[in-house]
Amino acid sequence: MNPSELIYDWNTSGSSAVRLPKPVLLNDETLRDGLQSPSVRDPSLEEKIEILHLMESLGINCLDLGLPGAGPRAVQHCEALAREIVDQKLKIGANCAARTHENDIRPIAEIVQRSGLNIQAATFIGSSPLRRYTEDWTDDFLLKTTEKAVKFAVSLGLESMYVTEDTSRCDPETVKRLYSTAINCGAIAVVICDTAGHATPPGAYSLVRFVIDEVVKPSGAKVRVDWHGHCDRGFAVANSMAALMAGADCVHACALGVGERVGNTQMDQMLVNLKLMGVPPWTSQDLTELKDYCQAVSNATGVSIPPNYPVVGEDAFRTATGVHASAVIKALRKKDVELANAVYSGVPSHMFGMQQIIDVGPMSGKSNVLYWLEQRSIPASEDLVDRIYKRAKSSDHTLSEAEIRECLQ
Repeated sequence: MNPSELIYDWNTSGSSAVRLPKPVLLNDETLRDGLQSPSVRDPSLEEKIEILHLMESLGINCLDLGLPGAGPRAVQHCEALAREIVDQKLKIGANCAARTHENDIRPIAEIVQRSGLNIQAATFIGSSPLRRYTEDWTDDFLLKTTEKAVKFAVSLGLESMYVTEDTSRCDPETVKRLYSTAINCGAIAVVICDTAGHATPPGAYSLVRFVIDEVVKPSGAKVRVDWHGHCDRGFAVANSMAALMAGADCVHACALGVGERVGNTQMDQMLVNLKLMGVPPWTSQDLTELKDYCQAVSNATGVSIPPNYPVVGEDAFRTATGVHASAVIKALRKKDVELANAVYSGVPSHMFGMQQIIDVGPMSGKSNVLYWLEQRSIPASEDLVDRIYKRAKSSDHTLSEAEIRECLQ
């Protein structure tokens, strides 16, 4: 029997069903916004190229190469990544971040000329009343700066991707005026940002709908709408899903949610959820290299993966609890991997290149011990099972491989 036939899915029943109106695009910010975390190490160029290829293998649509206006090292890395995309004929698209200043935008155009890769210029400027008051910016200054930056990017032959920081705390009139100005000056995409992680899912939905209904549709232009979120309130993935439900075309995210403060939307979790929700094109995308992608970013940045991190954490598909292990083992005895992956997990491990792991600890039953021995082709005598079981029950932690093997002697 198909395990899906044994699950009543409240996620897809009635009015609660999440239905996304179109295919979803993903823009990977790991190598730019993700590196703004004060705790990360800026990866070497070789590490960035490895991560780029893993993004490609996962089908991620686009990535932020970096902010070349930051200095010579940033220019070198952005250009090298651009050349790698061209030389290896990768499908992934590219953009570069830039402040709304000619000195940040010009280096992007120069990289485009030298590499031959089309790179969108993601020019950003603060928008909220908080930021305007802090910086002593007038409305007129914001509008003129926006107009000048977008027009300059377009004059250099760049596609303009206009970004307003802190959009989720900005008043409607300013949001409308800034995006309208950018679109009128030639921007082909607008990026709505929850820079401070302030938004809730209903707020994200309302903001995206406002931009689409009050700015994009009235403009008559074909403009891509992106959502860029942060995780300060723990809502990053939920907000991104709400933004997509409201009509956004693309979500920006980072591997493991790396980024400033508590980080950005988690790219790996977006990929998992889009696949499980059957959202095109992700429903058919091979995501078995997801852990490789996360591990490569972890190694390159020095950000560890918590054991309980969804899907790629060490404990995601691992149990030492007797009742849980017994059910998983019974499913495996039926020679049904999908059943084993569903009985105590909401995420099918095989979809993401992983498998269920049964360990032995103080909450285990003898079935854990028997399965552990069987997986290693070790004869399970009654005396041996008892020794391991008693060792586990007297322990305050899940036994390591070495600790169990001590019982074999």
